[in-house]
Amino acid sequence: MTFNDIDELKKAGFTGFKKMSELFLDSSMLPDTNGVYLVLNIDNKPGEFLTIGSGGHFKGKDPNISLADLKSNWVDNTKVVYIGKATSLMSRLRQYFGFGQGKNIGHYGGRLIWQIKYSKDLVVCWKSLTTDPREFEADLIQQFVKTFGCRPFANLAN
Repeated sequence: MTFNDIDELKKAGFTGFKKMSELFLDSSMLPDTNGVYLVLNIDNKPGEFLTIGSGGHFKGKDPNISLADLKSNWVDNTKVVYIGKATSLMSRLRQYFGFGQGKNIGHYGGRLIWQIKYSKDLVVCWKSLTTDPREFEADLIQQFVKTFGCRPFANLAN
C-alpha cells in the first residue's frame, strides 16, 4: 500500500472518506463493528500547527506537545497522518471526535491531530473487520514504516 492513493484505499475496503467537520455534526453512518480507521490529509497540506490544540485534558493530562516535536513528527509525502483501531468504529471515533472538541474523554492516542491548524479539514475513512483490529492496525503501521521509515505523524507507538 502506498498510503497516497485514495482509489487504492477504496480497493482495500476503506469507506467513508468524510471530513472531520462533517463527522462532528453527523456520525450516524459510522459502523458499530470492529475495524481500523485512517485520518487523512487529502489535500497534502504542509504541517501547520497550533501551540495549543483543541484536544481535551483527560485525567488532567495536557495533550499538547511542543511545536518542535510536532514538526519533527510530521511525515511529508503521505496522505495518512494517523492509523487507529476500534472494537466499535462508531464508539471509538465518536470518542476521538469528542476529545478533539475539548472534552475530557479517554482517547489519548492520535492526540497530535488536534494540534494541526486544519484538523477539521482532515478526512476519516474506515474499514470494518471480522478479525482482531489490533493485528490489522499493527500490519498497516508496519507497512507505513517500511515505506516512510517512521510511524504516521500521530501514531506515537507501534
